[in-house]
Amino acid sequence: MSIPPTELRLARRKAAEISWSNTSDPTARTEPGRRAAAERFEKQVDPEGKLPPAERARRAEHARRAYFTDLALKSAKARRARKAAKR
Repeated sequence: MSIPPTELRLARRKAAEISWSNTSDPTARTEPGRRAAAERFEKQVDPEGKLPPAERARRAEHARRAYFTDLALKSAKARRARKAAKR
């Protein structure tokens, strides 16, 4: 028996909301993910670790901004394509 995608999505959303309602420190819970993301961008801009920390951080921030700007661009294109498909 297969669960329809809409119901599965709602069940997963409910589970996530319950999990977050039982989390006393959301910042601590998400810290490992934030740290891993920061490290990813730092390694991207300075794979050999030769830059001074301040310069590495500056470049990593720009790499992070570029990544999220790219996601926004892809999202805008997908929305435009879906809108055009409805016509």
